[in-house]
Amino acid sequence: MIYLLPGLGADARVFRNLQPLLLGESRVLEWVLPASPTEPLPAYAARLAADIPPEQTGLLVGISFGGVVALEINRLRPQLRTVLISSIPDAHSLPPLLRLIRATGVYRLVPPQLLKLFPRVGQWYFGVKNGEEYRLFREVLRDMEPRYTRWAIHSLLHWDSANVGRAIQILGTHDRVFPPGPTPVEYLIPGGGHFMVVSHAQEISRILNKLAAGEPHPLAPSPKERGN
Repeated sequence: MIYLLPGLGADARVFRNLQPLLLGESRVLEWVLPASPTEPLPAYAARLAADIPPEQTGLLVGISFGGVVALEINRLRPQLRTVLISSIPDAHSLPPLLRLIRATGVYRLVPPQLLKLFPRVGQWYFGVKNGEEYRLFREVLRDMEPRYTRWAIHSLLHWDSANVGRAIQILGTHDRVFPPGPTPVEYLIPGGGHFMVVSHAQEISRILNKLAAGEPHPLAPSPKERGN
């Protein structure tokens, strides 16, 4: 089984190019509204995890903020292998721009729906191409739920990733939201931006299908390194 978690404000539509290419069964875990504006991220993740059998195996794939939630779910469903697409493996990997936004608290002053008025700015930041991708991006912006978006932004910026499990990271070389840093990345997609789940679905599907089949990722320790 491959579970799919979309990014902040997005839904199953972002997987429409990817999901038909996946081998075997896949399921999108849809967002639900937070129970309150201050619901802790682990509590929110536990509500989503309730739909996953405790001993379920397979992949748990999270896009962007969905990767953060996937890592929290993985604490409760450790039999799943977590895969991050356009996401970060821990809070220490938060890029400088988002650290600045957190430090200044400006995110509290700007309503999330403001981005709807300036879609071309979002298009550049997220690396969205014109045509089908931009139309999908506009749809996602149009349907953003302000209560969820405010909660998600705060949860991302104040994520406590202490003792979070390991994950396999798939990142685009042109991602402006979570750009590649000094930490090794298992899979770097040349030319991929933050919206590459749509634009580079072919490349990503090949990786996910290999991982689902049990192939080790490039940075996996060898049997000797594992002490076997």
